[in-house]
Amino acid sequence: MLLEQIISKSNVRQAYERVVANKGAAGVDGIGFLDFTSDVRVKWPLIKIQLGKGEYRPMAVKRVKIPKANGGVRLYP
Repeated sequence: MLLEQIISKSNVRQAYERVVANKGAAGVDGIGFLDFTSDVRVKWPLIKIQLGKGEYRPMAVKRVKIPKANGGVRLYP
């Protein structure tokens, strides 16, 4: 099952290592590496259960406007 592969310990570890390699730059949610490290141990078990049951609802993604050189804007994401 694809979901089992996605939430497997090895896949989550690999994603975590990418965050470390990225030097912990905060994403659009503003959560930096240090906050992520402390939160993941507490929050991941519940999120994993909710994902398995199909009950997980992620937070809405914040849309940002990025100015372009020509005066326009690009929406992200």
